[in-house]
Amino acid sequence: MRAATATAVLALLPFSLPAQATAAPVPAGETLPITAAVSRLPLGLEDRTGYERDSFRHWNTGLDPSDGCHTRAEVLIAEAVEPPTVGARCALTGGRWLSYYDEVPVTSAGALDIDHMVPLAEAWDSGASDWTAGQREAYANDQGAEASLVAVTARTNRQKADQDPADWLPPAPGALCRYASEWTATKLRWNLAADEAEQDRLFTVAASCGTTTVTYEPAP
Repeated sequence: MRAATATAVLALLPFSLPAQATAAPVPAGETLPITAAVSRLPLGLEDRTGYERDSFRHWNTGLDPSDGCHTRAEVLIAEAVEPPTVGARCALTGGRWLSYYDEVPVTSAGALDIDHMVPLAEAWDSGASDWTAGQREAYANDQGAEASLVAVTARTNRQKADQDPADWLPPAPGALCRYASEWTATKLRWNLAADEAEQDRLFTVAASCGTTTVTYEPAP
């Protein structure tokens, strides 16, 4: 499991921004202090014009097309605290997980959602509207970075929906620094822009995160 870092619960501030995000080139992958990483996010406005969830094909056949497991199942297997038994057609039984958003232990794969760290709609708003269908499929099934996809309780995933950190943060205080780090890493990996309210909230979280770092590599 990935490590979590404790911090205080922060109030959420609603916002609304129009227009198209303009993202700057992302430098080579590296590890940065969280505040420096947030500073590196290209700023832009958001535009959801034309968004359809089906524009991002998921779940595909995953990292190993021969194993019978699609991306969702592969992420569940990879993130299990205690591995499940993998049966015919990748049916998962047993196993144990920890949903880090709410620090809830889970013993049924069916009780988990695989959350896109940066939701598909938010990615569209932030630059993915200009991508090819292949790039959007790669994003929606990205297992090249641990931060991109995360197994969490269905309840917290649906509470989050397509909101960015300005409007939603995980309910567990100990999840906030990790979440801000992984959100930032995902946006840097995919060269996605952030709007001002989003970046401001990330700076606010980062101020309480001490030595937390952000590690990312640009997506291939």
